[in-house]
Amino acid sequence: MSDLKITFAETELKGRYRATLDGIDGAGELIIKKVSPTLIIADHTEVPETMGGRGVARALVDRLIADAREKGQRIVPFCPYVRAFAKKHPEDVADVIQW
Repeated sequence: MSDLKITFAETELKGRYRATLDGIDGAGELIIKKVSPTLIIADHTEVPETMGGRGVARALVDRLIADAREKGQRIVPFCPYVRAFAKKHPEDVADVIQW
């Protein structure tokens, strides 16, 4: 998926990952809330129908996890998609997920 672009924008209390695909309308999003410098809540993931089945939600979660590792953060998986991913791949996320 070489034409997938993920950006991250943040404020003091929130953050938003935004995924776009060249030639496809819409954008996927993963919203986080910042509890502290080392704890974030994965609040909501949404991918429009026009982007469905292309691995966009997974790519957003992969980026979230990579960023959390890099920043030394833990993730509370409030979002059902992130929670399901963490339960399905516990060995891959044990270092960043906080239940």
